[in-house]
Amino acid sequence: MSEAPQPTTAAEKQSNARVLPALILAMLSFSVVQTAVVPILPSLAKELDVSGSNITWLMTANLLSAAVLTPLLGRFGDLRGRKPMLLISLAGLVAGSALAVSTHSFTWLIVARVLQGAGGGVMPLAISIVRDELPRQKVTGGVAAISASMGVGSGLGLVATGLLLEHWNYKSIFWMGLAFGLLAVALVAFRVPSDPVTDKEGGADPLGAITLAAWLSALLVAVSQGNHWGWTSTKTLGLFAVAAVVALIWGVIETKVAHPLVDLKMMGRPAVAFTNLSGLLIGFGMYGSFMVISNFAQTPEKLAHYGFTATVLHAGVMLLPSAIGSMVAAPVGAMLIARRGPRLPLVLGGVLGAIAMAYLALRHSAEGDIYTASAIFGLGIGLAFAAMPAFINGAVPVEQSGIANGMNSVLRTVGGAIGTAVMTAILTGDTMKFPIKLPVQLPTLDAYKHAFWTTAVVCIIAGAVPFLIRSVKPAVTGGPARQDSSPELAKTDA
Repeated sequence: MSEAPQPTTAAEKQSNARVLPALILAMLSFSVVQTAVVPILPSLAKELDVSGSNITWLMTANLLSAAVLTPLLGRFGDLRGRKPMLLISLAGLVAGSALAVSTHSFTWLIVARVLQGAGGGVMPLAISIVRDELPRQKVTGGVAAISASMGVGSGLGLVATGLLLEHWNYKSIFWMGLAFGLLAVALVAFRVPSDPVTDKEGGADPLGAITLAAWLSALLVAVSQGNHWGWTSTKTLGLFAVAAVVALIWGVIETKVAHPLVDLKMMGRPAVAFTNLSGLLIGFGMYGSFMVISNFAQTPEKLAHYGFTATVLHAGVMLLPSAIGSMVAAPVGAMLIARRGPRLPLVLGGVLGAIAMAYLALRHSAEGDIYTASAIFGLGIGLAFAAMPAFINGAVPVEQSGIANGMNSVLRTVGGAIGTAVMTAILTGDTMKFPIKLPVQLPTLDAYKHAFWTTAVVCIIAGAVPFLIRSVKPAVTGGPARQDSSPELAKTDA
């Protein structure tokens, strides 16, 4: 017989009201900062007098930093406390934003983007804090809200960029990141309680950290720069080879050390491994679709006979429904997880993403088509983001929550880098021919259709992957209060 739900005490309500808004703002800060520069890369190239290929390092450097630092901060949070590591993560974001505001050098701007990448640690740390601090009946909703904030912040960041550039220069975007970061630091410092160290027997794994950073760096640089260097160039193939060899060495190290950075047995559990595969595919869809839709909207209609000649602000507004959809998805996802488990929202996330992209491949002549597809896609992304931590938290002990969710975030980032690279290759591989040379090559309409269909296929595969995870059952609620105590977190058979 199941226990009746316990009434929420005044202390629990106060904890919920104090902690969750601070963590959501921290997540919004990073997601806004990460995507805000995407629509202005061409104008930044002119402003800083660098080539179009070199300006992409502003995104590559940020993705690299986030991919490397996210699992490290997540694991150190497990070992040394989540709140201190969360403050360090946000401090990197603030320092990077402050440096970006103060410099006119392209080199130092890359350094600033590396520092901002430390904000990638917010996701796993915030999810772990929710699991530790919120009443157990509030955990799933809290995790869903934080996860969906990634999609919300990405959409809001694109709109905010366009709005700021209408009135100020590109530095206003970094001022926005600085303001968000400082507010998040203040709220986390004063509202999030100090947490106990949950893995007191764990230890550091410097060799595992170095090799993880090395193979992720090699992989992401190869993926991000492959379109510029050529996919069969010596540099690209060499980096792929380095990534493969170092990843193998890393795997051997992690199986031999007493306290591995990443427990590969834990990562191999079906609920974790297949959820991470879905995360990689969803990351591909999200970042790839944002880039393609934004470029499509800004294409000059009179010249290409498609597109909407949109400004950066107008293109951002077209993607705003995705942020609203992700916002709606948080409570809907939490409700579905509580009633049916995390599989249904993760499947729906992939299916809705595929529907949105297939819709755009078939209908794209009116602005309403973009708004409709953006809303559907955002809802799907939000549902998927809400479900993935529930799958993972149900399959790993509390003391591994940070690193497990950190690796999921890393794979979303890797998926995003691959998605952006693939979309770029599709669009640049089929361009329009004009009698006069234009400053920017315009993809054909068929190229955009191929990009939309590719994203749709990737999303539908992401929606099918959860069926590879065995049936789930409710978490055991006995034992200490913090031992996998949320009945709403899915406990897998993995």
